[in-house]
Amino acid sequence: MTAEADKPARVAGEKGQGGSNWLDLSIRYGFLVLLLGLVFFFSIFAEGFAGPRSAVFIFQSVAITGILALGVTCTLVVGGFDLSIGSVATSSMMLSAYVMVVLEQSAGIAIVACLVMGAVIGVFNGILIVKFKVPDLLATLGMMFLLIGLQRIPTEGRSISTGMTLPSGETANGTFSPFFLAMGRHRFDVVLENLVPISVVFLIVIGVLVWCFLELTRHGRLMYAVGSNARAAALTGTDVNGYKILAYAISGVLASVGGLLLAARLGRGDIASGTNLLLDAVAAALIGFAVLGAAKPNAFGTAMGALFVGILLQGLTMMNAPYYTQDFIKGAVLVVALVFTFALSARRARGGT
Repeated sequence: MTAEADKPARVAGEKGQGGSNWLDLSIRYGFLVLLLGLVFFFSIFAEGFAGPRSAVFIFQSVAITGILALGVTCTLVVGGFDLSIGSVATSSMMLSAYVMVVLEQSAGIAIVACLVMGAVIGVFNGILIVKFKVPDLLATLGMMFLLIGLQRIPTEGRSISTGMTLPSGETANGTFSPFFLAMGRHRFDVVLENLVPISVVFLIVIGVLVWCFLELTRHGRLMYAVGSNARAAALTGTDVNGYKILAYAISGVLASVGGLLLAARLGRGDIASGTNLLLDAVAAALIGFAVLGAAKPNAFGTAMGALFVGILLQGLTMMNAPYYTQDFIKGAVLVVALVFTFALSARRARGGT
């Protein structure tokens, strides 16, 4: 009698376990399936998408977006958010061009100046947030507008290139060094000639370093603890303010690296080139929440998110989709990916309880 009475419960449990397994698989691999489906769709309907030239464009766009997104990820880990990364990248691009073209200094000095600038801006953002209690969105939004205005003052809003006329009436005779330009233009032979841009190598190296720092080191785990529960982390002796400032400093430096690579690729300081960097980097970082069901900021997910954004934009461009629809489609995909991940995660949690 007891065995017969327990049979319906066992059957229900097996069905529930099957449903739970389906949820787990959907949460963990749903985004990767969507990514592969996107590649398959564009390969069929966008002529030339599967070719090597298209891959080069995707890699180039992914590299700079991904590096900036990794910086955003570090601020998300500590429960913050950095809206100034796009303006920091553009300021880095303008500063490097100004140092080499106007001041006629070496590439090394330009690179160091940009990295220091990024670190200083990040630390200043962090101090505004932790010392003066300015909300992170407001602090970084204010910094964004400040930098947008500041980077235009030296040239009165004009882009920087060799031979340009300065506001003083003088001519800028400096040039970008071949070494600096190679950072943005050199390509490695991988299977095909000139397939992988060097900027992708920067992304891979930086991505691995950020992943190792966040996932394998004590400092990275403490940053996650700060973002999860700052009060509890403080009670255990964690320097909450210090880790928050560190996160924004990392974000500033990585944004500067992205600006340097963009300047090296363009060969000039283009005042308008960083317009979409913020939106694309933020999208990549947030899409990363959906990768492998992480439901948290993480370096691997961010890299996959950047790849997703790059593939989506390249495919839409090759299908001649109007430029004014691309942000809408990108936003719709972002919303669907996040709702899919968090809704299923919540359902799984309820089922587990």
